[in-house]
Amino acid sequence: MPDICQKCGLLKDICACEVLEKEESQKIQVYVTKTKFGKLMTVVEGIDENRLDKTAKELKHGLACGGSSKTGSIILQGEHKRKAREILVALGYLNENIHVR
Repeated sequence: MPDICQKCGLLKDICACEVLEKEESQKIQVYVTKTKFGKLMTVVEGIDENRLDKTAKELKHGLACGGSSKTGSIILQGEHKRKAREILVALGYLNENIHVR
């Protein structure tokens, strides 16, 4: 029995539910802050909780850095504002919805 999407009823291979969810008015903020000891960290906020861990894993892999995802945000070690935007766009998030400070 082929896999069928629970939302739209189409086969998983041709289902577009995940892409449509990413296109909804989701505002993603990317900014850099300093930690207590002066190290830089990149914070990505505004990603849906359902895709937070998967997106964090892809960002950490693509940027070759450590990090974590908790309470609705992704924290990456180092300054990766521009590259994080490129990876998010490659993952299917709309460039217009990503705001880099």
